[in-house]
Amino acid sequence: MASEKPVLYSYFRSSCSWRVRIALALKGISYDLVPVNLIKDGGQQFSAEFKALNPMQQVPALKIDGITLSQSLAIINYLEETHPNPRLLPQDPKKRAQVRMIADHIVSGIQPLQNLSVLKQMGDKKMEWAQNCITSGFQALEQILQQTAGRYCVGDEVSMADLCLVPQVANAERFKVDMGPYPTISRINKALLELEAFKISHPSRQPDTPAELRA
Repeated sequence: MASEKPVLYSYFRSSCSWRVRIALALKGISYDLVPVNLIKDGGQQFSAEFKALNPMQQVPALKIDGITLSQSLAIINYLEETHPNPRLLPQDPKKRAQVRMIADHIVSGIQPLQNLSVLKQMGDKKMEWAQNCITSGFQALEQILQQTAGRYCVGDEVSMADLCLVPQVANAERFKVDMGPYPTISRINKALLELEAFKISHPSRQPDTPAELRA
């Protein structure tokens, strides 16, 4: 039934899931959340039940309007087209391209290199590998944002780029990346974390957040 409440399959610490939680919060879309623990019992995403839902065996997945979508940017783009307010892609074609560029930079060029499935292959070098991947990406991102940023990543309106930035900064902090060389990234991240949609979607405030990590 297209009128049923959306269901988000999410893991509290998944940066890809956090992007979607921010979008749902910004657009005021109420949903039910089903936690998928990526670590417990070897990873609940590998269950036959979840594989039937998302053959890539990754979170997030969103059941909405009678379909199931995976891949965070595909989900956010669908939400943008079906719930256009507030807008997450600028109307100006140049700014819209910049938003997509920054989002892709993070979603394709940084996050996949340091995600759980890659780090499992790195053995004792997990921390070093993650730090190197994030540092390399942030060096480029800092330079880009110095050209595009206003209060947020592109100008003064929250966009899809910002939904990607904040979870990636959280990853950087978790992997103990020195944020000193990235003042623009840090400034934007701080401003975004003051917004209610970013607060309520935060990994420290999810139903599946372990007690010791709750805010």
